[in-house]
Amino acid sequence: MKSFASDNYAAVHPAVLEAIGAANQDHARAYGADPWTARAEALLRDAFGADARSFAVFNGTGANVLSIRAACRSAAAVICTDTAHINVDEGGAPERIAGVKLLTAPAADGKLTPADVERLCVRMGDEHQAQPGLVSISQTTELGTRYDPAEIAALAAAAHERGLLLHVDGARICHAAAALDCSLAAITTDAGVDLVSFGATKVGALGAEAVVVLRPELADALPYLRKQSLQLASKGRFLAAQLAALLEGELWRELAGHANAMAARLAGAVAGIDGVTVTQAVQANAVFAILPEAATREVQEQWPFYVWDPATGEVRWMCAWDTTPDEVDGFAEAIRTAVGARV
Repeated sequence: MKSFASDNYAAVHPAVLEAIGAANQDHARAYGADPWTARAEALLRDAFGADARSFAVFNGTGANVLSIRAACRSAAAVICTDTAHINVDEGGAPERIAGVKLLTAPAADGKLTPADVERLCVRMGDEHQAQPGLVSISQTTELGTRYDPAEIAALAAAAHERGLLLHVDGARICHAAAALDCSLAAITTDAGVDLVSFGATKVGALGAEAVVVLRPELADALPYLRKQSLQLASKGRFLAAQLAALLEGELWRELAGHANAMAARLAGAVAGIDGVTVTQAVQANAVFAILPEAATREVQEQWPFYVWDPATGEVRWMCAWDTTPDEVDGFAEAIRTAVGARV
């Protein structure tokens, strides 16, 4: 099966599988006290800066919850968009596990602004309201858009002026950096970000993410919080081997760049189809569009993808590191045929 449902559907990149196999030799010290973890941590320092401390975890929800716990006391609040993954797609884990309240701002393009931060920082010092402690943004956003370095720096300034920290949910941060043709540090460390959930799974890993702490004073608590949050791997070398494989030579950039290029190809292929409207700027590896409901159902029988908003008929098409041009063209032709029969 090939689909445009999610980059989570994609296969594991061969270099990652090879790295896991290479790590699967003899015995190695557990819980991250191994050479593979040391190598991954060194590569993450190279990517994010000499002061970066990193902690491998199993998944993105774990990385986000762990970041929130590191930044916030229980009963604090986190400012994010209404479409943020931590608000919509994590089953209440930030509230349940981290014990925070989410303060959300509507965002038609998925992006938070300094004005949103200012508007939600009200009743500061009032014990009857959860006090904001963190601003969290997604890079790229849940609507496929991205923040440029200046936008992130403005958000960091808005947060820091109010005594808040800035977290980046970087499930697709590699796609953003590839699209912007910049380093990972340029859209995190250099822009004033305090914590990053570094995503590897959506760019070819089997299942590995990392919390990258850019504010040194936050790092000391992370080993204990990671254990409490059920995210400490006993055989940590197999998580670290995946991270290292993608970071070596910036393999992530090649894979994310390819996914982005396939999304641009798809957007271009459907742009001229009467009855199809692309609804968001295509800035990474996602395409959002509206088409007739009957056409959506017909195409889904051959090519799985998600309906994003049933009320409007908006759908989401995701491209991955292993999406091919022929698959994009075949998918676009299926859409053209299905829509043409109904327009």
